[in-house]
Amino acid sequence: MWNMEQFVADCRTAVDQDASHKSVAEVVDRAMRDPASVTQALGEPTESGIIPIYKSTDLTIVNVIWKPGMTVMPHNHEMWAVIGIYGGREDNIFWRRVADDPEGRIEAAGARALSTGQCAPLGKDLIHSVTNPIPKLTGAIHVYGGDFFEAERSEWDPENLTEHAYDMAKVRSLFED
Repeated sequence: MWNMEQFVADCRTAVDQDASHKSVAEVVDRAMRDPASVTQALGEPTESGIIPIYKSTDLTIVNVIWKPGMTVMPHNHEMWAVIGIYGGREDNIFWRRVADDPEGRIEAAGARALSTGQCAPLGKDLIHSVTNPIPKLTGAIHVYGGDFFEAERSEWDPENLTEHAYDMAKVRSLFED
């Protein structure tokens, strides 16, 4: 049976022993081997949200629940992340900066779909957008190698792909609408 307090402790120990994402990825991978247990411990998602589980200067753990059809614009984290899906699906488009573009534009560079029970690391410099393409809520545990809520980072306008300062309030409102 998955236990949130033990998961936090295991992530905390992993970061204390190895500041990279590698040890945390092993912890998340173990949890996602039994996604039903994670769902049982957290509760079946009933509404979208960004629910903090743990936050420090070098580690943030968040329960992210995506509503059907929801898309979050391209953004970066300025820290590594490990994403584990405990229910539903999350489609990621990966982006790269267009060389010498004065407005910081990006272009698509790849994609990856994550389904229930899967997890994936995201590098510190990665830019991605996320969509829940299915007609039900998607639940995911996101683990970040830093303070996700306070980090200065960027987002890109979804229409013209120009870079701007990340707006956490705007992102939170996407989950609340």
